Amino acid sequence: MPDPLIPLREDEITFTAIRAQGAGGQNVNKVSSAVHLRYDIHASSLPDEVKARLLGLRDQRITDEGVVVIKAQTQRSQEQNRADAIARLQALVDSVAKAATPRKPTRPTRASQRRRLQGKAARSEVKQLRGRVAGND
Repeated sequence: MPDPLIPLREDEITFTAIRAQGAGGQNVNKVSSAVHLRYDIHASSLPDEVKARLLGLRDQRITDEGVVVIKAQTQRSQEQNRADAIARLQALVDSVAKAATPRKPTRPTRASQRRRLQGKAARSEVKQLRGRVAGND
């Protein structure tokens, strides 16, 4: 895993052990190996601009109160699920760590404008030919 752009503090993350869903036989019913990770964005030590970008994301893992909830249950052990949840939270924070470069508007080329207008003219002609046929009466 590459170095994080903004390292997260462990004391700001809370974990809750839960039972994993899905198939697994008897073991899944008696072992709480899945993990819920909770990370409060407002109370975190992240820079304010990163907090704003994180809260601006339209991500289903972020609640209306600004808490990131990540459920990790793919691994068999709780420690591996904790590490997986932390890695996914770190990836989420790293995705908004750098500000997106503003889009530089570009203009269409003259050739693409010509092709567009030729296509419109051809379509217009097809539609014109669909009208009533005028007879020589």
